[in-house]
This record gives sequence, C-alpha cells and structure tokens, in this order.
Amino acid sequence: MAHSHPHHTHSHTEENSNQKRLLAAFSVTALFMLAEVIGGLLSGSLALLADAGHMLTDAAALLVALLAIQFARRKPNSRHTFGLLRLTTLAAFVNALALLVITVLIVWEAIRRFYQPQPIAGGFMLTISIAGLLANLLSFWLLHRGSEEKNMNVRAAALHVLGDLLGSVGAIVAALIILFTGWTPIDPILSVLVSALVLRSAWSLMKESIHELLEGAPGAIDVDKLKRDLTLNIAEVRNVHHVHLWQVGEKPVLTLHAQVIPPYDHDALLQKIHHYLHQRYQIQHATVQMEYQQCDGDECDLGLVSAHHHHHHH
Repeated sequence: MAHSHPHHTHSHTEENSNQKRLLAAFSVTALFMLAEVIGGLLSGSLALLADAGHMLTDAAALLVALLAIQFARRKPNSRHTFGLLRLTTLAAFVNALALLVITVLIVWEAIRRFYQPQPIAGGFMLTISIAGLLANLLSFWLLHRGSEEKNMNVRAAALHVLGDLLGSVGAIVAALIILFTGWTPIDPILSVLVSALVLRSAWSLMKESIHELLEGAPGAIDVDKLKRDLTLNIAEVRNVHHVHLWQVGEKPVLTLHAQVIPPYDHDALLQKIHHYLHQRYQIQHATVQMEYQQCDGDECDLGLVSAHHHHHHH
C-alpha cells in the first residue's frame, strides 16, 4: 500500500469508467454466483458452494465499490463536512466481516463432510467450475484495467476476484480428481483451501478498514519523518508539534502547529509550507497554525528535535 502518487482531483471521466467497469464486473459475478450455487446443490459439491460463497462476497464488494463512487459524489454539507467518503471504508469493513462468517460456515460444513462423505457429480461440477473460472477471468480483466488508482474498494474488489480465480481453479482440480479416481474427500479439502484464501484477503481488508475508521495515519506517510522534513527543508520552521494525520476516503488530512522565526511575509511562508506538504506528501488538505513563541508543555516534545534530547520513537 505504500505507493503515493499525486491525487489530482478525480476527474468525472475516470470515475465513470470506474463505475462502468465495476457494474460490468458485478453483473458477471452475480450471475455466476447463482450458477455456482445451483451447480453446487445439484452436483453435491462443497468446493463449488465455497466458491459461490466467495463470489457472493465478491458481488458484495463490487456493489460496495459502486455505492462508494455514488457517495463520493455527494457534496459535503454542514452536517457531513467530509461528505460521505467514510461510508466506503465502513462498507469495506462490513464486507470483510461477511467474508469471515462465510469462511467459518464453509469450514464447518467441510469438517462435517469428512465424517459423512457425499456423492458428487464430477462431470457437472467440472462444467460449472470451468464456466466460473472464465467468469472470474472476465471480472478480473474488467477491474484490472483501472486498478492503478488507489481506490480501496476497487482494489478490494480486484483482490476478491483474484481469490475467486484460485477458487475456481481449485474446483476444477477437485472435479477432475473425482472424475478420474472417484475420491470425494478432495472436495471438502479444497473447499477449506479456498476458504483459507478468502480468510487472507478478508483479514487484510479488515485491518486496513479498521485502521482508517480509528483515524490511523495513512500507511504511506511517516509522521516523524514529515516533522523532520519540514524543519530541515523550510528554514524558518524551528519545530513542528501537535501533528494529527488521518485519512477520509482516499484523502489524507493533516493539522499541525509550527513554531517559526517571525517571517517577513507571513502568508508567503504559510504558502511555502502548504506547497511543500502538497508536493512532497500529496497532502492537499492541511491546516497549519504558525506560532512565534516556543511551545511549552509535554506535547511539545513530540516534535522537538533539539540537541539535548534525540529520542525517536519507532
């Protein structure tokens, strides 16, 4: 996640192309999820059902990403001064929870099937899982054409579909083994493997969304380094403290106090600080309070890089 590139205000064309891609991927995924549920029930294959469960959360992820684009368009108002950008993060979190629940259900069923193996129609299972693989390839292609952007939801959706690809491959392998050897336990075994993949993507999505909901600093920006950079690169800045950095949607937001040598031109210095933050850290929204007095109190040590106490917390 640590790639930062300048966000220019998102153009509508880019958003629309995102939306079209997501909608197409959503339709493909939703249709095939139904096919896999029906196929799983008719053929008796748990691996297909696991993959369908996976596809369900995919469809949800894509729907979330679609809604996110809609919400991001809503203008901020006096009650929601950031607009509704956080909804996307909340949605990513709910999505991750759903993934975890589905994983538990599939693993539970797989364990049950080890003790009571069930007959499986291998040929039918093979047909459905190959179709599912093609559907996943199509969705992945649709999403990946635009995944160089840093949209958490598009990325989450692409991640899901990638896990799905592996799931479909697993189902194909299981179907072939059942067709050629008649060994049915491979089906629950593979459904557990698919679930492990789901679990991995769910866990990272969960961590990332919780971090953002708890006002964590964006991973790409090192706050201590930012403080040092400001004092080193802007001559008038003596000390930076009271720094708060968080992220709303995709936008980093920063507030800080800077102790400065009284400048000849107050506004020019302020402009210089803002320009530096924007160029160096892609932070477009910063609130900077400039002070001429030395900062007193405990919280001032937070940014004090002075000769007699160098303590860097890592």
